[in-house]
Amino acid sequence: MKTLYDVQQLLKRYGTYVHVGRRIWDIELMSIELKKMYDQQILSKEDYIEAQLVLKKEHHYEEQQERKHNDK
Repeated sequence: MKTLYDVQQLLKRYGTYVHVGRRIWDIELMSIELKKMYDQQILSKEDYIEAQLVLKKEHHYEEQQERKHNDK
């Protein structure tokens, strides 16, 4: 799992679709959903960790983009 799209496809496999309207909010909600699925033992530890790492990277990127936009 390397991209946000990969995480979306993982969630989709289990019937979870996330679209809130802003990418950063989508990422945050995906993280919550993944945690719930892991806690319910739906996801393996490996899938959970990989997906969370992708989301953390993407969240950081989105925060940087927002800062750049707000600095202008």
